This record gives sequence, C-alpha cells and structure tokens, in this order.
Amino acid sequence: MSWFKRSTAGINTATENKKEAPDGMWNKCPNCKKALLNVEQVENSYVCHYCDYHIRIGSAAYFSILFDNNEFQELFPNLQAGDPLGFVDSKPYKDRLLDSQAKTGLKDAIRCGHGKVEGQDVVVACMDFNFIGGSMGSVVGEKIARSIDYCLEHKLPFMLISKSGGARMMEAAFSLMQMAKTSAKLALLSKAQLPYICLLTDPTTGGVTASYAMLGDINIAEPGALIGFAGPRVIKETIKKDLPKGFQTSEFVLEHGFLDFIVDRRQLKSKLATFLRHVN
Repeated sequence: MSWFKRSTAGINTATENKKEAPDGMWNKCPNCKKALLNVEQVENSYVCHYCDYHIRIGSAAYFSILFDNNEFQELFPNLQAGDPLGFVDSKPYKDRLLDSQAKTGLKDAIRCGHGKVEGQDVVVACMDFNFIGGSMGSVVGEKIARSIDYCLEHKLPFMLISKSGGARMMEAAFSLMQMAKTSAKLALLSKAQLPYICLLTDPTTGGVTASYAMLGDINIAEPGALIGFAGPRVIKETIKKDLPKGFQTSEFVLEHGFLDFIVDRRQLKSKLATFLRHVN
C-alpha cells in the first residue's frame, strides 16, 4: 500500500524553507532541450555541451570570447537612429527604437570595438539580433563605414559578425542604401590591402547577406547557421518545390562554395588569431 502513501523518509526540509534556484542560473538548449547551467555556458562559449548547438548570443558575449581579457575600446557608441519617414506600423518607429534601447541596453543593432586577439590588433563589428531582429538601418551602415575608416587610418584588419533578419523596413530606402555604402567602403579597405573577415552566424539573411556579409577576404560561419537571402518558406512557396535537406544551413552553403570554412565558436579566437598572424 506504500504506492498510495507519501513516504516522508528523507524529506527533512519544510516547504516554507525550500529555496528556488535564482533566475538566470539555468537555461534550456533550444536544440536538445536539456538544462544548461549558465556558468557552464559561458565557459563553453555558449555552445551546448550535450549536442554542440551554438546558442544565439550578442555582441557583449562575442567580445568577451574574442578580445583578450575582454578589453576593448568601443567605437562610435552614441550613434542613434532617426525617424526620417515618420514611420508608423503597429507602433511608431520612434517608440519601437526607445523600447528596444530600454530592453537591450544598446543604441542600435551593432556594436564596434578595437582590441587585441591573442595580441593581434583588430576592429570587430558585431550585430545584435535582439535589437529589432538585428536589422540593418542607417546606424548599422554608418558604424560599419566609420569602422572601416578607422581601420584605414590605423592600418588595422576588420572583422564583421553578422546576425540579422535583413534591411530595416521602417527606414525603407535609407536602409537599402547601406548595402551600397558599406560595399563601397569595403572596396577601399581591399584597395589598401587590409584584411576583411566575415563571420556569418544564425541567422544571416536579406540585404545583409546580399552585401557586406559575403564580401570578406575569408567568409566563415558557425555550424548550423541559417544563411540566405529570402527565407526557405518564401522560396518554397515561390518555386512550388520541396527544398533540399539542410537547405541554407552553413554546411549547405559551404558545400556549394560560398564559404571558406565553418568554425566552432570554441575555436574561433585561435583560428582568427592564426589568420591575423599570417596576413600581418
């Protein structure tokens, strides 16, 4: 009859004295759904140690992984978007910007920093998906352009980490012009024979893929990242055909010649430092 009775053996803590785990200590892997201790995630570069899934992270985490002792000089930190069109959808664009800034603590969808990677000087620009889907607006384009100018002035290599849903619709043609603007600046970087490294992460889509994200001297990606222009659902509905298995994953893109290699995030810093030593 013990099946129908609660055994009190071994239960020594009163309910009112039990403590909940503090918020933020644990997360669940989006892929395998197993619980992950936050401290272990940081130590493992935010890669699931059960299934090797690369968890989405922002610029703060990437900078901590790449820059020596997480020391860097942030470039152009105070640039903020305007509202040239007075855009209103479900809410005014101005309000959406303020909400995103309050939620993320960021000014816009990209941060840029100058620091050292295993002693090698480099400028890194990293997109933040949590800020309006990492969308490319005028501030994103301007920060990339100014970072390239900074590299030209100081003779430094440039790395860009893309994570974006594409151009920012609330800025219309102003956002689309960033594709041409950044590509023209990258041509100047190439003319000066300064290296440009692109890291494509999950997801990299839309006008970002169609411009600066695929123009690197080397194009690398994280495992399993979604990389493409239009999304697979849109493409499937347009061509009315089933897509190949693994379509638009970084592995698929590598197989078809649009990437140089795929790098595990835990090896990213050493791989980047090795490349910089070879080109400097």
